[in-house]
Amino acid sequence: MTAFAHAPSTRPAPRPAPQAEIVDRALVWMRRDLRLDDHTALARAAEEARQLWCVFVFDRSILDPLPRSDRRVAFIVQSLKALDEALRERAAAQGEGDAAVQPPRLLVLHGDPRDALPRLAQALRVQSVLAAHDDEPAALARDAAVRGRLADIGIGLHTVKDHVVFERREVMTASGTPFSVFTPYKNAWLRRLTDADLAPAETLAPASVGRLAGLTTEQAAAVREAGAFEAVPALADIGFEAASGDSLKVPAGEAGAQALLDDFLPRMDAYEDARNFPAVKGPSYLSVHLRFGTVSVRRLAREAHARMKAGSRGASVWLSELIWRDFYHQVLHHHPHVVSRSFKPEYDAIRWETGRHADALFEAWCEGRTGYPLVDAAMAQINQTGYMHNRLRMVTASFLTKDLGIDWRRGEAYFARHLIDYDLAANNGGWQWAASTGCDAQPYFRIFNPVSQSEKFDPQGRFIRRYLPALAALPDAALHAPWTGRPAELLAAGFTPGVDYPAPIVAHDEARAKTLERFAVVKKGGRATAP
Repeated sequence: MTAFAHAPSTRPAPRPAPQAEIVDRALVWMRRDLRLDDHTALARAAEEARQLWCVFVFDRSILDPLPRSDRRVAFIVQSLKALDEALRERAAAQGEGDAAVQPPRLLVLHGDPRDALPRLAQALRVQSVLAAHDDEPAALARDAAVRGRLADIGIGLHTVKDHVVFERREVMTASGTPFSVFTPYKNAWLRRLTDADLAPAETLAPASVGRLAGLTTEQAAAVREAGAFEAVPALADIGFEAASGDSLKVPAGEAGAQALLDDFLPRMDAYEDARNFPAVKGPSYLSVHLRFGTVSVRRLAREAHARMKAGSRGASVWLSELIWRDFYHQVLHHHPHVVSRSFKPEYDAIRWETGRHADALFEAWCEGRTGYPLVDAAMAQINQTGYMHNRLRMVTASFLTKDLGIDWRRGEAYFARHLIDYDLAANNGGWQWAASTGCDAQPYFRIFNPVSQSEKFDPQGRFIRRYLPALAALPDAALHAPWTGRPAELLAAGFTPGVDYPAPIVAHDEARAKTLERFAVVKKGGRATAP
């Protein structure tokens, strides 16, 4: 670790773009990077363009299938409003804009980016569109289509790294192949790391803020014709509504990310121990901000790396979580088949449970009616809040795939619909890890016992009692497996098993034996064990 002892505050001087690269006008297409601080595409646009605008597109191909009340859409809207205000404030501080020109603001579209973005770029007469890389297969197809449409009208689309510290082929094995096991990837990641990798992009420094362009009367009319809103739209303007009786509890925008980071920094040193207990304030809760880029991953890694070098074990473990994130993104880049199939092809031979009984088991899992309190409390958490503690993501995924024998893809899709911090690479990687079908997966014979997990990580039942009030009166000894409670204790608590709370839908020991049989199809030659 000490081999990387560089001062974290050291940053290389901004590299000026060659004069030949300078263009008159550029458009920055924001997607997973809803911030102004340390923003790579913005920094490059400020280097290369004399005038620039920022745009966000509400992609209807993504939004239309969603329920009309979606926490993620609400988070995006709030973050865009904060971003728009920040753009206006930075420009106003430099004296930009006058009565005849609309001041710089965030341009927002609602439609298919393949059509909407080229229309706006043409209306503004830009020569270049800049955006951050997005390696999800659907995003790559979208960007290829947009690039082609823009090229047809003489405009270039250029994408840059921003969402991760290292991407694509930046961290490879000595033989030049992608890593499929995390620990050697992490070691190579740390060996490769330099101060320059964590240095912030010089985004909208005072000298370049003036390049944020307002709109002339003619341009304002043109962007309206291209479909841009006059201001950041409300949820209703794009066909959504706030959840009934449910406010967005996650603070949005850069200010929200900063507040959470300020809260976490004093707790970071204790992260290794605190992170596993769902009733304890252990995590950073920054995952949704990383997902939508309202905070820079470089900034978070810089904080963790500096503390790790100073000897903080908690910071070292938290940095490992950020490296896991990079790892799963490079897996998705090199192995896009994982979106719909097992990372290890032989694991597609597993015969998961199907039919009416399997559907009933899956429904019970989704609704938190499995009879295992920790599993059901975790499902209540995701259903009520859109968030689930990371330890519980592993427990619930293991239970679905190895206690119920349900295909991991069904659980992955459920999380994708409900998690506010849903990220394809991390969600897919986590589910395949739990199901033992992915890279660096847990061995197929490692099956979380939901009762022992409950006793170990929620010993006083604080988390369970919060989400399962029907069990609140039970003594600690009976809380983790109510069906084993002594009749006198259950009676004293006014609790009737199978009435006040479901009986277990499966016996864990029997399910474990069945899972071992299920994986026999791929265990020959030790292939089912993790490398």
